[in-house]
Amino acid sequence: MRGDPSVLHVDLDAFFAAVEQRDKPSLRGKPVVVGGIGVRGVVSTASYEARKYGVRSAMSTAEARSRCPHAAYLAPRFEAYRQSSQMVMAEMRALSPLVEPLSLDEAFIDLAASGLSGLTVDDVEAIARDLKESIRKVSGGLTASVGAGTSKLIAKIASDLDKPDGVVVVPAGTEAEFLAPMQVTVIPGVGPATAQRLSMAGVRTVADLQQLDEDELVRQIGSAHGTSLHRLAVAADDRPVVSDRETKSVSVEDTFETDIIDRSLLVAIADRMSLRVSERLQKAQLSGRTVTVKTRMHDFTTHTRSSTLAGPTDDSRVIARVARRLLEESEVGGGIRLLGVGVSSLADWIQDDLFTEDEHADDPVEVIELPARPRDQLGFHPGQDVAHPDYGRGWVWGSGRGRVTVRFETADTPPGPVRTFAIDDPALTKVRIIGADADEEPETDQNVSNE
Repeated sequence: MRGDPSVLHVDLDAFFAAVEQRDKPSLRGKPVVVGGIGVRGVVSTASYEARKYGVRSAMSTAEARSRCPHAAYLAPRFEAYRQSSQMVMAEMRALSPLVEPLSLDEAFIDLAASGLSGLTVDDVEAIARDLKESIRKVSGGLTASVGAGTSKLIAKIASDLDKPDGVVVVPAGTEAEFLAPMQVTVIPGVGPATAQRLSMAGVRTVADLQQLDEDELVRQIGSAHGTSLHRLAVAADDRPVVSDRETKSVSVEDTFETDIIDRSLLVAIADRMSLRVSERLQKAQLSGRTVTVKTRMHDFTTHTRSSTLAGPTDDSRVIARVARRLLEESEVGGGIRLLGVGVSSLADWIQDDLFTEDEHADDPVEVIELPARPRDQLGFHPGQDVAHPDYGRGWVWGSGRGRVTVRFETADTPPGPVRTFAIDDPALTKVRIIGADADEEPETDQNVSNE
């Protein structure tokens, strides 16, 4: 274990919603919800103003609307989030060469990799506050919460204790005491099922967990999980900060506006997903052996079926063929609300002739084109960036019935005016964010996943 709190966990606060509030002045200080905007949508991120009404991540958008009907409900703008994330990650890497991104909005930093040692709590707090200020400047005002400790476990837990915009540093040697009063669910891997089993044994807090010896814990929850949980309960975590996290899987999934029971339509969608997964694998120069099909039923029960090949592939025909077979084995009678196709067990090489036993292995997979939706259903969605030659840059406030309403404002302007246009007005164009710049051009419609 380290002798100083030199591991940081940086977590951008309500990241997606914060980017939207930054870029849309009229939404600052108001509830904002980012995620699937359809009736089957799921909340990705809620601003702190929306959280006061009980809106949270992974909640259905329908429930969020019932709790906070006056919030702005926006579809994600992933390019804007990636751009902001890249700027923030660059600031972290300027602090230390050893940064482990966990997602677009959080990462671990190893200060020891910068040659810093013997750091006091005051030293780390100063470093964290300087980093937060540099993040605020380069990102246009985004805030981050920072936790610091002698391990990744402690740093990540600490970063969640003083949100938003906080700093918590846990001194070396106080880790077990720090964890003791917390609920046992604070330990990674302790979900509802494990917590219930521990509760039956009288374990509700980490302090209770610390009182159990390893053998008793193994008897309660099994050897594999019990041993690691016993170590984590006393903060014995020596996992290193790793700069290059290995990609474990590549997948595509979509939630549908209405449950689908037509198996031929589901097969067509799975074929298209297989093609997209193949393209992503090839772009990353990866291949995989295990193909998985995920289905979520009308009653929210989720099923996964997998098949492992003799060797890795990135061929869309092979992926689609396996996905079709797995889908054929799935029950669709009550309707499917979500379908996903993924490839795992990844490698950086490809095994040819995986289906030599299949006499039809060389047959192309037919990708059925699905009917295009009208432009007024898909062409503009709330939150989308647009531009007009007379009014400048703005964002879509809403659309429907052949019209689209736009508020014209940017991060650098005051709250702007609202104007309504015909959905097919040629003067209104979508803005696509590319790298650090934004290009104004008509772009093809893109399906926004509701999850």
